[in-house]
Amino acid sequence: MLLAVDVGNTQTVIGVFEGEELRFRWRFATNKSHTGDDLRVKLTALLQSEHIANEALSGMSLASVVPHLTDAWDEVSWLVTGTHALVCTAQTAGDLFATNYPRPAEIGSDRIADAVAARARYGAPVVVVDFGTATNIEVIDKDGCFCGGVIAPGLETAASALFSHASMLAGIHIEDPKAAIGTNTSQALQIGILYGEADRADGLVRRIYDQLGYEATVVATGGLAVRIAPHSQMITEVDRNLTLLGLRLVFEHNLLSEQNA
Repeated sequence: MLLAVDVGNTQTVIGVFEGEELRFRWRFATNKSHTGDDLRVKLTALLQSEHIANEALSGMSLASVVPHLTDAWDEVSWLVTGTHALVCTAQTAGDLFATNYPRPAEIGSDRIADAVAARARYGAPVVVVDFGTATNIEVIDKDGCFCGGVIAPGLETAASALFSHASMLAGIHIEDPKAAIGTNTSQALQIGILYGEADRADGLVRRIYDQLGYEATVVATGGLAVRIAPHSQMITEVDRNLTLLGLRLVFEHNLLSEQNA
């Protein structure tokens, strides 16, 4: 079994793969002060809840945008699986991640995992819209090459900033307002936040099409994808496990490379 760990600024997602099948999946809030010991205790409790022994785990594939937690999860991997975590990078992704990006080392590991998985599952061209703390858009052209993307504030990040700077606006539950014209403050906020995020993604995808000169499959992923995608005109697929799939593929690529060396 393989542990796939995606550490975001707000949420951490852990998956356990048995072969190609994602058997278990957990999501919890990221705590940037956690140590390796804290994370090991949390992970052990999750594994025990599904009767998974440490001995059954072959390793960990890791995407992290929090440097301190990258090191902490590597420590966990060593203690739990007896191997260091394989951190997803442009280098470790190898042939799975063709790119002409000027500085590939700058690309976040979650973005690389998304691009690898999207190309493998949906072919090329494909565009990934990852709705998380940031809204990331990854573009794989018709030749299967990652050519860049977009990084913007995520829905909850933007909403939190609005609420913190506008004292007359209280936080609201984000749900479908079912109207384009708000008849009260709460509904007006829901329209601006939810529909605004969907329309922003659609507008950016249209601009991407204009630059590419052709259209592509558009895949939504991330914690907020299921809320936003139904209101988008451009998103054609929703794949909540895309990042975890990419981490599995990168791990297997490296394992195969070692075996053939």
